This record gives sequence, C-alpha cells and structure tokens, in this order.
Amino acid sequence: MSKRAAIVWFRRDLRLHDNEALTDAMKHGDEVLPVYIIDPRDWQGTLPLTGLSKIGPHRARFILESMANLRQNLRARGSDLIVRVGHPEDILPELSKQCQGSWVFCNRERTSEELRVQNAVEQNLWAIGREVYYSRGKLLYYTSDLPFPITQTPDGFTQFRKETERLTPVRDPLPTPGTIPMVRGAGIEAGEIPELADLGIMPPPSDERAAITWHGGEDAGFDRLAYYLFDSHAIATYKETRNGLIGSDFSTKFSAWLAQGCLSPKRIYAEIRAYEAKNGANESTYWVIYELLWRDFFRLMGKKHGDRIFHKHGFSENTDHPEWKKDTALLQRWIDGQTGTPFIDANMREIARTGFMSNRGRQNVASYLVKDLNIDWRMGAEYFEHILIDYDVTSNWCNWNYVAGVGTDPRENRYFNILSQAERYDPEGAYVKLWCPELEGLPPESVHQPDTLGDAEQSDFGLRIGVNYPKALVPSERWKARSESSGRRGRGRRSAHT
Repeated sequence: MSKRAAIVWFRRDLRLHDNEALTDAMKHGDEVLPVYIIDPRDWQGTLPLTGLSKIGPHRARFILESMANLRQNLRARGSDLIVRVGHPEDILPELSKQCQGSWVFCNRERTSEELRVQNAVEQNLWAIGREVYYSRGKLLYYTSDLPFPITQTPDGFTQFRKETERLTPVRDPLPTPGTIPMVRGAGIEAGEIPELADLGIMPPPSDERAAITWHGGEDAGFDRLAYYLFDSHAIATYKETRNGLIGSDFSTKFSAWLAQGCLSPKRIYAEIRAYEAKNGANESTYWVIYELLWRDFFRLMGKKHGDRIFHKHGFSENTDHPEWKKDTALLQRWIDGQTGTPFIDANMREIARTGFMSNRGRQNVASYLVKDLNIDWRMGAEYFEHILIDYDVTSNWCNWNYVAGVGTDPRENRYFNILSQAERYDPEGAYVKLWCPELEGLPPESVHQPDTLGDAEQSDFGLRIGVNYPKALVPSERWKARSESSGRRGRGRRSAHT
C-alpha cells in the first residue's frame, strides 16, 4: 500500500513546537514534506507610497536564520526543509504532484496579500484534485473558543479583554514531535537556503549599541524566553521597566520571534504560568500576557476590517483630520534621524541601525511624523514595514491607525508632547547621547532642546546647529507651549511589541 503524503507549507510559523499545521499533517499523512517558499513578490517587492522594499535587511537576515534553524531541527527528527524560490501557487501544486500528496497544510493568514496567495494556491490545487487544509493555531486564543464570532469582535480593546479573559480558556501548546516521517523516494531535492546577496539584499549593519543581538530561529527564541523568565527574572519587573530605552532587559524582546512564528504565544503563556507557579504572580507577569492579548486583538481587527486597516481613513473611515502631505524630503529627514529633535533622531537612528525600537519610541516617532510634520501616516507605516526586524502586519498597521486617529476610537487624542516625553523617559539624555554622539557635551537641561541654545552656548558645548547637528523642523518651544495635562495625551497604552 502506498503511503499518504502531506505537505506542510511554512510561512510565519517557523517552529516545530505548537505548530497546528504540522500536527494536522502528521495526523492525516504517513509522510510529511515540510516546505518554505521565498516569494519574490515579498522579497523583491516594493511598497506603493514610499517605494521601499517590503522586507528590509534586518528582517531578511532574521528570516533566513530562522529557516536554517528550522531545517536543523527537522533534520534532527529525520526530516528536512524543502526550500524553493518562486510563487507558492506554482510550486506547491508541482510538489504535490511529485510526492503524490493530496493535502497542503498551512496555518491560516488573515491579511489581504497573504489571502490572495492562499486563494491562488487553493485554486491551482483544486485544478489537479488536491486541497488546502487550514489550521488556526497562531493566536493565544483559539478562534472557536472566543465568546463571539470574529466578525463581531468588540472594536474596543477593554471590552475584548474583559470578555475573553472571563470566558475563554488558553489551550495548552502542542508538543514538539519527536520524529517527523519525511517523504522519501519522490526525487525531491531539499534546495539551498539563499544568502542575502542571492536575493539582492545588502547585509544589515552591526552596531554595538544595539539593545540585543538578534538571532533568528526557534532555539534562539527559547533561549530568550528562558533567560527573561527564569534566568534573569526580568519579567518580575516588566511593568516598571517596559518604557525603558537602553539595554536588553527593559522589555521582553520576544516580538521578532513571535512575528516569524519562532515562538508560539501559547508557549509563552504556558511558561509565564509556570514561572508564576514557582515564583509568584504580580502585575508585571500579567502585563506580558496583557501584551499578548493586544496581539490577538490586532489580528482579529485585521480579519474583521480587512483592507481598511491599510486605507488612508483607517478602519474607522474617519475623515475628520488635516489633509496629510506626501512630502518625501521631510519623510527622509525623519527616516535618517535628521529632524533636529534629539529624542526623535535617536530613535530613528536606532531603528535604522538595528531594526528595533522601543514601544515608547515607536509611539513618539509616529506621533511626530503625523501630528507635527503632518505626513501621511501610511508612509510611516510603510517605513516600519520595511525596516522592523519584528514587523507584524496587524500590530504595525493597527498601531499606526490609532496614532493617526483613524482607529476604532478616533476621539482619543494620540498626540505626544515630544519634549515632555523625552524629559520623562530620558531625563539625563543618556539615550539621546548614545545615538546622537554629536550632542554628548550637552547638559541634561539642554540635551533635548539644543535649538534653544545661543551661538556662544553652542560653542561651549562643541555644537553648531546647522553644521554638526540639523536645525529643528519643529521648534521645541512648540511643545513647551502645549499642555500635556488634559485627556489621555501621550500615555501610549497600545503596543503588542513585547
């Protein structure tokens, strides 16, 4: 009797633990063919407003490292990762015919570009008598366990959180398979994992100032999880340190591994509960789970509202805002960290060099671009899509929706007083001086507003505005004149960047 073959199509689920598509494939098939496809539409594609590449060098390297680790772990279990470059809707039917597999298993994606590819794969498989089987194991909550249909997900996070926490269990993560039977005898070569240069991507810069040295892959994700919880016990103070700016431990830094599916949210949840059982629970341990709830919420918003999260007026379709500009010169100064506002410049230089920025920084630079420079928020979202090592479609675009005032609560004031934020979260200017060394001679009272210094004072501090540090696009006096005391201005609760 011939053996039944099942293909597993890996995408943003580059792990063996808690991988529902892999588990389903092993239940339905006698042999499994694990496949990863590098789609040129993603890897060489460009974004519509900015022309930037969809996948920048930081994330590209992280993904390739994650693929290599996945292959290593598959080989340790008697299997391998089949790597191809091309369109999934062409490659998967061909592989299916080669291995005589009737099913392609994958974890379902929920945003438009991914859905178009999924649909094309499905159509081409149907044409040859094969099918796609979608698994749903990418969220903390299993969608069928939610107390509401996805189309009726509350648009407010607080209501969503209260209903899910009260009524929805978090399922245990699925175990890592001990052995994975590989399709044999079909003449299918594994293929090489390409280098960045093979894909036309320059290697990202290295920088000793980086908050963390990122390594892609499930094993590195496990290492970070164990370190943050059980080795350093940094999780015990997360709520107090999460607005930090310097160092590896002020936040979890799980986000890049979550974004590529190297870590499962259910596995993180289970490990936190294990930590609490051993060391006790507190607000900080809960707050990491709270961030995982934000991640689920944004993914469900992406499913509920579809392409509207990418539209100018957002998923609220709110038109009550100034007409945003598409000023590429201003945008480039923001990207380059040459705005003349030190707190903005420091954050933008960090993300350019490392692919990472703190959640506090992300909210400030987004508010500055949209509210102070009046630039179309989608251009900022596209830059983040390009540059972030931890880019997650719905977390990124939904956060930008909220900052721009076109999310589901457009009445909420998302303006950040950049000067007040800088003085609160970087009071001595240590972060600014780390990334803007031309300002290292300035005292704390001047480091966030060098544009207020006269020529003589600038000379005393080794500074010349307009020569070795740019003139401010937005004078700091503007923020001094604004009160940050009303409403929720600049509190910045949203993230999902753990």
